[in-house]
Amino acid sequence: MIHSLFLINASGDIFLEKHWKSVVSRSVCDYFFEAQERASEAENVPPVIPTPHHYLLSVYRHKIFFVAVIQSEVPPLFVIEFLHRVVDTFQDYFGVCSEVIIKDNVVVVYEVLEEMLDNGFPLATESNILKELIKPPTILRTVVNTITGSTNVGDQLPTGQLSVVPWRRTGVKYTNNEAYFDVVEEIDAIIDKSGSTITAEIQGVIDACVKLTGMPDLTLSFMNPRLLDDVSFHPCVRFKRWESERILSFIPPDGNFRLLSYHVSAQNLVAIPVYVKHNISFRDSSSLGRFEITVGPKQTMGKTVEGVMVTSQMPKSVLNMTLTPSQGTHAFDPVTKLLSWDVGKINPQKLPSLKGSVSLQAGTSKPDENPTINLQFKIQQLAISGLKVNRLDMYGEKYKPFKGIKYMTKAGKFQVRT
Repeated sequence: MIHSLFLINASGDIFLEKHWKSVVSRSVCDYFFEAQERASEAENVPPVIPTPHHYLLSVYRHKIFFVAVIQSEVPPLFVIEFLHRVVDTFQDYFGVCSEVIIKDNVVVVYEVLEEMLDNGFPLATESNILKELIKPPTILRTVVNTITGSTNVGDQLPTGQLSVVPWRRTGVKYTNNEAYFDVVEEIDAIIDKSGSTITAEIQGVIDACVKLTGMPDLTLSFMNPRLLDDVSFHPCVRFKRWESERILSFIPPDGNFRLLSYHVSAQNLVAIPVYVKHNISFRDSSSLGRFEITVGPKQTMGKTVEGVMVTSQMPKSVLNMTLTPSQGTHAFDPVTKLLSWDVGKINPQKLPSLKGSVSLQAGTSKPDENPTINLQFKIQQLAISGLKVNRLDMYGEKYKPFKGIKYMTKAGKFQVRT
């Protein structure tokens, strides 16, 4: 299984390594660095890199590469899923997962990794079990440990480790019982010059924060469950019930967890919530060009589009840009040739626009192709796929919990060609 784990930062330094079976030399990461140099962006590094004696499997999150080294044939998704679980655990323990935080809590990191893998095989990956085995760091606990020389390792075996629901500990008690669900959808789309959709798909997740006393049994039903395609569940979901009735039935873990992730790829189901009008032209004879873009909402069910950010990688021959935005702030970096425009909120009555001229290098021919425009945006209280939660019921406990559901749509890789 997994022999070693290397954590590599954005500048290519290995700042943490952990070995389980045998010590693998750091030089194995040279193959990874070669692949990193060939990739244009960090996200484009291949997740599986074969080397003469090992396979390197990696995920890139929070500007850190988590690289696992394996020697024998292993299902790659199994290792990648485990690496994502490691990142989620660090985030759960420390609030954020960054190089500085990992270095500051290096002892706890090693203790957690030691429990998560046993001789290279996944052992305890549920957050509530890990938190009973290794107590999360607090300022008070750190001070006490420093004075007394004790560690964060728990005294008793976690109750969940031996139960049929290992994701939930026994004897959970809360004064306020509440269950919150966030339906978050990311829309990936490529829009062509004329405004037609080339590809569009939605990646959705339902994240939950459940703080309920005892051992509640929840059911969650949807208005239109047939929309959900290619669904991946948390282990707590009873799959048979979903297959037969399209209802989510589960005993929830305690705290934060991802209940399910799904995919909507049917072109006719994906509504595009924003449009971009553009007029970008370069003249053959002149060293000047024209740049105009306007961003507006469509198919947003009356909801406000906010957090809008427009970026565009201009051609190499562009020297400078003189632009005037009708709202927000813009910047052009003459070295990297990156134009960014922070639009903010879109007011449908007064659409934001960015207009001006482009200066090209003298004597160069006009660029072969126009730049593409990348968009970031957020729409609160809207799931663009049309997914709606019908009801949430609880069985097995007497009290009435407080329940809340929130929807959000945001841009994933949203690209407009000009």
